[in-house]
Order: sequence, then C-alpha cells, then structure tokens
Amino acid sequence: MAITIAGERRGAKVPDFWSRHHRRGRSGREQRQGRRPRGRSLVAHRLRRLLRSLQNTGYSVDGGDAEYAKADPRFVGKLPKNLEMTAVAPVLCAGVTVYKGLKETGTKPGDWVVISGIGGLGHMAVQYAKAMGRHVVAVDIADEKLEFAKRLGADMTIIAANQDPADEIARTIGGAHGVLVTAVSRPAFAQALGIARRGGTVVLNGLPPGDFPVPIFDVVLKRVTLRGSIVGTRLDLQECLTFAAEGQVAANVAVEPL
Repeated sequence: MAITIAGERRGAKVPDFWSRHHRRGRSGREQRQGRRPRGRSLVAHRLRRLLRSLQNTGYSVDGGDAEYAKADPRFVGKLPKNLEMTAVAPVLCAGVTVYKGLKETGTKPGDWVVISGIGGLGHMAVQYAKAMGRHVVAVDIADEKLEFAKRLGADMTIIAANQDPADEIARTIGGAHGVLVTAVSRPAFAQALGIARRGGTVVLNGLPPGDFPVPIFDVVLKRVTLRGSIVGTRLDLQECLTFAAEGQVAANVAVEPL
C-alpha cells in the first residue's frame, strides 16, 4: 500500500530522512495522540505499543484495502528498494507481529524456540527465528506444513495431531527456552505451557476465541513466564524489514485478483 505522508501537503515538518521518492509502509498499529513514554530506553520503547491512544490500521485509520492512505510520518517504515510490494506487504503485518513475539520470548542465539502453528504467521516466525540465530522446533497438526517448515530451516518438526508434543520436546532438548504460539487453536495454547522448560517463556500471538486452562502448580514451580504480544514498534518494523531485504525472510505469497 502506498503511503502519503500527512504533513507534506500541510507544510508540517516531515523527518529529514523522508523524501517524496521513498516508498513507505506501516504496520497494523500506530500512535496518534496522548502522552507517551519518553526516552529511548527499552522500557519506553516497549510501552509505546500499550498506549490507549493507539490507532488500528483499517479500523480507526485508513489502510489495508486501498492503493493509497494518509499516515503520520512518525509511524511509518522505509521500505527496501529491492523488495516488490507483494513481498513486503506480509512483512508489515505477519512479519513484524512474529518478530516482536520472538523478541518477547527473551531468547538469545543458540536457544531453542518452538513455533506452534505453521500458517501465515508461523511460516514467517520460523524464518525470523533462524535469522536471529535460534534453533527452531516447528509444531503443527498437518504433515505438509511441517515439511514446509523443514524447507524453511526448522531444526526439528513434531506432529501434534495425535500427541502432546511436550513429551517429545522434553526428551530431545529438555524443553524450549521460548515458545511462540501462532496457531488459532486453544489446545495449542494449553500445550505450550508444557513445552517450555524451567524458566522458559511462552508468548501468545494467535487470537482464537475463548480461554484455556493454566496449570498453576506447574507454572509456579517451573517459573514459566506467560505473556501476550501484539504488533511491534517502529524499531521492530525497520529491523524486520532489514531481514527481508537481506533475503533471510520471504513470505509464501499468492497474488489473486480482487
């Protein structure tokens, strides 16, 4: 989606690094009004995604199903010149979502991360996790999706259709340092808590309706962290675009006429 920078036509100050010749894009959320945490600290950076004044692209501001949209220059990303629009569009949504989710696991290079659900979000999460230096276990209920995950670089795959993957993961790698749940399946959310090793972190990206049981005793004794994660910040967006520009991440895209 092409972006017209709000302010260019009003005479407002636009950041120096922008020109009319730059391609721009934005993720699903942007901040518009209200007070925001000040400073460049990591805490301030992360808190900006939680402000009540956030606007949602396609809901409270224009975007999504349009060729052009108006955007605040502070909350758009500079698109790499070497990527076609069809390649960059998924990065602005699914890409930045899972990239932020992976960062929220608190894992580091060499750690094991489980990606639960290898769909639109999950297949990009596998690639970002590998690009970030993590070992990846892909979990899904479909054999063809797990084969796809292997081609994308997953170190291990587990079919969860007829078994709880927690036992296999505990036996082979001692549990995951981080678990990212992208599936829209409540059983996948319940399984994730058992997949994490002691001190591990489970991050929820998928949004199925309803709830799931949390085994309080296991969570407390294993000191498992459970947290949600939504679309990332401007910094996250630019970082995940860089991975894509360098060819380390590419969405599986099919172009269809409207």
